[in-house]
Amino acid sequence: MQGSANLNVMIKAARAAGRSLVKDFREVENLQVSSKGAGDFVTKADISAEEIIREALMEARPTYGWLAEESDPIEGADPTRRWIVDPLDGTTNFLHGLPHWAVSIALEHKGEIVSAVVFDPAKGELFWAEKGAGAWMNDQRIRVSGRTKMIESLYATGLPFGGKSDLPDTLKDLARILPACSGVRRWGAASLDLAFVAAGRFDGYWERRLKPWDIAAGLLLVKEAGGFVEPLVAGRSIVDDGEIICANEALFERFAKVIRAE
Repeated sequence: MQGSANLNVMIKAARAAGRSLVKDFREVENLQVSSKGAGDFVTKADISAEEIIREALMEARPTYGWLAEESDPIEGADPTRRWIVDPLDGTTNFLHGLPHWAVSIALEHKGEIVSAVVFDPAKGELFWAEKGAGAWMNDQRIRVSGRTKMIESLYATGLPFGGKSDLPDTLKDLARILPACSGVRRWGAASLDLAFVAAGRFDGYWERRLKPWDIAAGLLLVKEAGGFVEPLVAGRSIVDDGEIICANEALFERFAKVIRAE
């Protein structure tokens, strides 16, 4: 596997965190039937994985900044670079014993994602990309799908839960897109949704109200796999605003028109 020194550090950190999470994941099924439940255990697993990643990345690049789900941000001595990390994307899946979750690590340079790793330990799939070097899954080059017909295309999204205010917008999205395509999937891990678009498994993806660590790595994977990635509202920052839409080149305009109700 060829890549920059930074990418190699990222991959090593993701694999180390993945090994820790796999060990904890094996305990979840037993905890599900206990009176205490698994919630506290999974929170500890999440924090432990982040600590593993943080130690590896900050030791290798101590001047870089840091932005992650479970800890306070760090303004690095080098203000142009920062790590963006989700140590466990798909926490609810993990909590329920569903083997669909990932470790997501991105490197941002001057506001642009330049290196990305999304590791799915349960399936043994490591997705990675660097700006200008393409997107890969393990040692194989990946590309977005070649589908051209909306009615044959398969999309992914997230569904609001727990009273989130974007439910009405999402229901309107679904009402428009479902009659026009072959299906929509909600698998509960944004980083893997984007990785699957990059690998041609999904033809497109959209979602609102995400955090930077949910999508930073995945958006570079899609771009480097030949996909189109835009904010839902033109002119906004995908990473900062957490709203994204992407698809292959042939489908993007039609897909975006449906979702944006243009």
